[in-house]
Amino acid sequence: MAEKDGVLQAAKEAQAGDDPPKGDFPVQKKSPKLCGSNYPLSIAFIVVNEFCERFSYYGMRAVLTLYFISFFHWDENLSTAVYHAFSALCYFTPVIGAIMADSWLGKYKTIIYLSIVYVVGHLIKSVGAIPSLGNQAVHVVLSMVGLFLIALGTGGIKPCVSAFGGDQFEEEHTSERSKFFSVFYLSINAGSLISTFVTPVLRGDVKCFGEDCYALAFGVPAALMVLALVVFIAGSGLYRKMPPQGNVLLEVCKCIGFAIKNRLKNRSHHIPKRDHWLDWASEKYSKQLIGEVKMVTRVLFLFIPLPMFWALFDQQGSRWTLQATKMNADFGIYVLQPDQMQFLNPLLILVFIPIFDLGLYPLISMCKFNFTPIKKMATGMILAGMAFGLAAIVEVKINETDMPQLVPKESLIQVLNLAKNPVQVTIQDQDLFQQPVEAFQNPAEYSNLILNGEQQNLHFILQHQGSSLTFNYTVKEKSVYSLIVFEAEGSLSSRLITDLKAKPENGLAAVRFINGLSQDVNLTIDSKQFVAVQKNYGVSEYLLLERDKYNNGKCITEMGEFTLDLGLLDFGASYTVVVTNVSGDAVKTWKSEDIKANSVHMAWQLPQYLLISAGEVMFSITGLAFSYSQSPASMKSVLQAGWLLTVAVGNTLVLVVAQAAPMAQWAEFVLFTVLLFAVCIIFSIMGYFYVSVDPEDLQEKEEKTETPSRGNMISLVTQKTKL
Repeated sequence: MAEKDGVLQAAKEAQAGDDPPKGDFPVQKKSPKLCGSNYPLSIAFIVVNEFCERFSYYGMRAVLTLYFISFFHWDENLSTAVYHAFSALCYFTPVIGAIMADSWLGKYKTIIYLSIVYVVGHLIKSVGAIPSLGNQAVHVVLSMVGLFLIALGTGGIKPCVSAFGGDQFEEEHTSERSKFFSVFYLSINAGSLISTFVTPVLRGDVKCFGEDCYALAFGVPAALMVLALVVFIAGSGLYRKMPPQGNVLLEVCKCIGFAIKNRLKNRSHHIPKRDHWLDWASEKYSKQLIGEVKMVTRVLFLFIPLPMFWALFDQQGSRWTLQATKMNADFGIYVLQPDQMQFLNPLLILVFIPIFDLGLYPLISMCKFNFTPIKKMATGMILAGMAFGLAAIVEVKINETDMPQLVPKESLIQVLNLAKNPVQVTIQDQDLFQQPVEAFQNPAEYSNLILNGEQQNLHFILQHQGSSLTFNYTVKEKSVYSLIVFEAEGSLSSRLITDLKAKPENGLAAVRFINGLSQDVNLTIDSKQFVAVQKNYGVSEYLLLERDKYNNGKCITEMGEFTLDLGLLDFGASYTVVVTNVSGDAVKTWKSEDIKANSVHMAWQLPQYLLISAGEVMFSITGLAFSYSQSPASMKSVLQAGWLLTVAVGNTLVLVVAQAAPMAQWAEFVLFTVLLFAVCIIFSIMGYFYVSVDPEDLQEKEEKTETPSRGNMISLVTQKTKL
């Protein structure tokens, strides 16, 4: 949303009007108009460029967290940390782009050069996602280099494109320029909405190199960025290109730095005090600039608590996406990919903005409630905190279907009785399985084995039809086992096999096979999954499959080819399938669900998306509009830089929490909820004491305020330096 606020900033700056550049510059030519209107033809190229660029950025970012998890096999905390490090960098680099555009190259050349960097980053990122290209170290290096270049490109052009679009209009066409920014804003949301829905489909539904096609999921956004660059260059001959006019952000930083330095050098009690610490810059900078910087610092002070909101908001692409991988995504007519849920945010933003502006806010005004901008922003924080509270509740419900967390000197075991009659199982020093295990009885849940060390040799006693057999197996701590009991050559036998310790990642289903036939079998699950299982209760490795109904598999034996029907393999479940016998043209199987399927539906994430999107509308749009109203027109770009930096700092906070204080996911959601509520209280107190001003009135007051003349400053250290 922060980049969308940049559109608001550009619109307000354009309406306020910029001072004409000083010096001798060629007169800007007028661009051809669209269909006889007052809209320059050049804006069509800019709008298409923005749509393609936003599609490129959001599409790539939508699948980024799952890419780290699935392709690099990083854990969730590291994947989250790198995701937010990239997001933070994308909001630090706009300062670089603004300085390049205003002080050196101008907006047009800055957009061209950094777009080329952007394209190169996308291409490197796409190549790094090709599995056959080098080892994991090569993939990581290529991906990190690509992400760095993408962050430099997208952040660098962020402050330039919307302002460059505003430059295309002549001063008398203010209404057309305002409507252009509305269309420009729509193109941002359209690119975001479409890409966050389409790119996860390219990742999950298309297979390449035998797995999810991340190369395609990154390649399509790369192609869109190439198209964005080509379209922008194609309109080159139509643009009005303003020369660099100097960067006010640098001037503000220099003014503040000089004031601090000058004050530190002049700490003597003999030197008269000044009304404001920024007045110590008056030896070098004009009263007008100092007065404007004072106005800006008042607003920037209010920005201090804001990063916490963004720390929660940007976790839609990391923690919330990871939460969706552990949920049931079947909506009946369509199965969503876990990273597709992110499309709800831009969709809800498009719905909420007119509802709030035309319905909610006027209704509140009719109720005579003074719903000030500060109160709106605080309400937005509360809504975001409530969204994370709901996310914590959903996470707790998800954990109910997870495997228990294993501790030292503990393991889990279940019994699969594949014999024809009940079997009584007794384990040395363990009080388990009080009742006989029926033939082909589905185990309700795993039982705990308490060990006397890291591993222990245990005696398993099986009683079957009046006979008793003993088997010895070594059991290791923090492991999960299945004891399969079967009849071989007329006598009872057993085998201890290792099971999965946790649910399959990314909503996949895991399945393994036990061959109860007296001949080897070759199983075909689908066109790409094959497995061979040895005879007489041989056990296969686990296969990871997409959630689906597998009714048309094949089982090839010495007797011929038979149909294999596995039924539904559901999200996050683990199955053991036993091939028992052949009947007619099909093999008979028995399926045990060892790890329960994801039972919490993904639709339960909808309330948290509703709350955080409503919070974004109240917090983000209101916040930037309010801050602009409290500063002079010449300082809008400084406020935009400050606003974008709050997003960067917010993402940095998530990075720190993910790496420095790993905890249960529900507890982390609760932590962020509490932190945001606490910050909301602090922000509300700050807002209570904040007095809204009209920048023009404050500027007039500053001009009337007397500051010490240079004649009275003869004792200052700074007078020894030529200014």
